[in-house]
Order: sequence, then C-alpha cells, then structure tokens
Amino acid sequence: MLSLPCHKIAVHSAWALVLLAISVSGQELHHRPPQTSLKPPAPALAPQPPTAPVLPAGTSLQVEALRSYPMKAGETITATLLHPIYANGKLVVPQGTILQGTVVNLTPNRKMRWSGRIRGDFTPYHTPQVQFRNVLLPSGPLPISSTEVSNGAPVLHLTTPGAKPKQSFIAREWAQAKGRVRDQLAFFTAPGFGDRAKQLLYSQLPYHGERIASHTAWSFELTAPVTLPASQAALPDPPPATVHPGNPETWSVHAVLLSGLTSATAKAGDPVLAIVVEPVFDKERKLVVPQGATLIGKVSAAKAARSFGRNGKLRFTFQEVKFPEGFHREVQGSLAGAATEKSQNLSLDAEGTISPRNQASAIAPLLLTMLAGHALDQDGNMTLQTGVASNGFGFIGRFVGIAAGSRSVAAGIGFYAAGLSVYDNFLHNGRDVVFPKDTRIEIDTTPLRAPILKPEGQ
Repeated sequence: MLSLPCHKIAVHSAWALVLLAISVSGQELHHRPPQTSLKPPAPALAPQPPTAPVLPAGTSLQVEALRSYPMKAGETITATLLHPIYANGKLVVPQGTILQGTVVNLTPNRKMRWSGRIRGDFTPYHTPQVQFRNVLLPSGPLPISSTEVSNGAPVLHLTTPGAKPKQSFIAREWAQAKGRVRDQLAFFTAPGFGDRAKQLLYSQLPYHGERIASHTAWSFELTAPVTLPASQAALPDPPPATVHPGNPETWSVHAVLLSGLTSATAKAGDPVLAIVVEPVFDKERKLVVPQGATLIGKVSAAKAARSFGRNGKLRFTFQEVKFPEGFHREVQGSLAGAATEKSQNLSLDAEGTISPRNQASAIAPLLLTMLAGHALDQDGNMTLQTGVASNGFGFIGRFVGIAAGSRSVAAGIGFYAAGLSVYDNFLHNGRDVVFPKDTRIEIDTTPLRAPILKPEGQ
C-alpha cells in the first residue's frame, strides 16, 4: 500500500476544516426584519356630512289658511301645508308645516259682481292674488320663490264611499233628498255656526265687507330650487301597501295632475297624466313606485253639463306607471280621492265617477212664489205683507217694498226673486266637473303580475 507524506495529510485536513466552517456559517439562520410597504398607509376617511335635500323648481305645494283674513292688498297670510313634501324619496317637510304669504294684488271678480247685482247685492267683489315667500322650519324661516296664485277656494276632500248595492230611481232620489236635508241641518249643528250666521246676515245686505274665508286653500309651484337645511332629518317612509285577506295587494298612490281636466271638454279616450309626489312601498316595505314616476291613463267617461240644471260627469282610470329610469309597469288604477274646490260641491262614487251634487230644490221657488202672492191679499197688515213678499230680494227688497207702500210693487219684487230661484234651480245650465292643473289626487292601483317591468318602446 502507498502512504502519503505527513505534511500533505496535514494540508488536506486544514482545507477540509475551512470548507466545513464556510458551509456551517452559510446555513446559519438569521431573523429578517419585517418587510415594510413602500406606500404610506391611507388616512382614515372622515365621516361625510349629510347631503342637503333640494326641492326642484316646479314642485307643487298646497296650503290652507286656518282662519279668515281681511280682503286687502299687503295682508299677511299664514297657512299650513296640506300634504307632505318628499325629496329623493324621503320625507323632508311634513304635513302641517307653516308657510307665510302676502296678498300682492286684488283683481275685480266680474262674475260675482254681476250675480250679486241682479240679486240686490252691490258689493265690489274681488279675487286676491297671493304669493307665499317663507317656510317656517324648526331651524328658522326659509325663503322660497313661488308663483302668484289667485285660485284660492275652500277645499273639499273627496273619498270613495265604498261599493253600494244597485238602487232604483226612487231610492236614489230619496237618498239625495236625505243628503240635502243633512247638509241643511249641518248649517246649525256643525262647528262655527256663529260665523256662518253672521255671513248669512251679511249676504242680505246691499253692501258688505269682503274677506278671505277660513279654510281657503291655494295650489302653487316653486319657481326656483330650494335647498333645505342639511340638519333637516328625514322622517319615516310612508306606510306599506294595504293587504286584505282574500284580496289582491293595493297600492295607494298620491299624485298631482300635469294638466287641467274638465267634463266640459273631455272625451272618452283622452290621455290623463299625473306625477307621483310620494313614494309607494309594497307589503314588504320595498319601493315599488318612486317619487317622480308618471301615471299614464285615459278618460273612461265624460259628459258635459247641459241645460235645465243637468250636471256634467267625469271618470278616468290609469293603466300604466312610467318610472324615471324609463321602465313601464302595467297597473289597474281608479280614483279614490281628490282635493277640489268646495264651491264645486262634487261627489265621488265607488266606481270613481265625479259629479256635482244636485242642489236643485222645489221648496225655495214655491215658498217665494207663495210669499209674493200673499202681498196681493187685501186683508191683513199691508206693511207686514209687503215686507214678507219682498223677502227673497234681501234687505233692499224689503226696504223698497215697505217704502213704496204698494202691494203691487212688493208683489213684483217677490215674483222677481221667485223667478231667480226657479232659474237657479231648474233652468240654468248645470255645473261641470273641473280639475285644474296640480289637483291632488289619490289612486288605488292593483299591479299586474306579468310582465313586471319592460323597457320603454317595447
């Protein structure tokens, strides 16, 4: 066997130890510092302040004065909001909020003047033009810019009475007669009898002061956007849809008419459009009809007023709702309520037909004719008889009848008043149904299940 020299063995051993040390040092573990991101951490987002709600120009408002005011320019009027206001589907101004306005002008009411003249009333009747300029919010008065309106009139809220069984002609006439008696009794029994009695006395005078009656309502539109305070808290959403066991779900939709509608000119098939002013939620509180949607319908029946006191009739229904995004949904909707001028004295039946109440009465003409003929009787006190005979022409008729000291003059005045009563009750044209632009209506709709939504144009 061959053997290596000792010095070579020592050299090889030294190199082996060096390589071993290098290998061990290369496998040694070291704790690495955690890696840091090159980008600085994003700062925490600050909470965003609530967005201030905005009422756009053209927003329709309806207010009502709760007391009477003098009929004079410059008079300040305080009224309350009849219906809540929504912005972006949220209630921002509740019903009953106070608004302040001013009578900016008085214009002659020639129709009322002429009607008064032929009945012995020489009051120079006027129509006030009112402009509302402030909304009184909890945070303080908020100025608004609105249209000047002269459509003020006491408001009547119509509601459907519900389904009624069919009645014969005699039964319907008897029901109407009982209704007129109830209305006459309400003059004495309803609250405010003292004020009504005073106004009745004034109507007998040949001249009396004017006033803006209590419960007069005005409908107007904003002419510029109004930004409400950001702190104006959103109030609860409207209640969900009504569901009765065994009946389909019903949506109650509040809207305003986009154009005027009257039985005098409307024809069956004419389009009817209304804009939704309050969002509608279904029974599960999901939004189904947003604010700003358009109701699309048509006139289903219309009849103009005619001679001999025959009143007009009007009925319209809705078949479709158009969403702001352009989608459509089919519905079946009929009129369930409306806010109209009280002077129209309208009624709404269960089918949604609107018509003026029949105010004709044969009692007044017969009574006035009998009183006028009583003046021609030769027996009895002539002063008393002439005063009674001319009763239908107000105080001026009584004064002239008594001052003339003539039974014939008194009887002539009495027969003239009786003739006016006959004309008013039976001979003149009937009254038409008139719904001005922005009339507030309530529609009960039943959604059709198929299709739910469809794009516009399909």
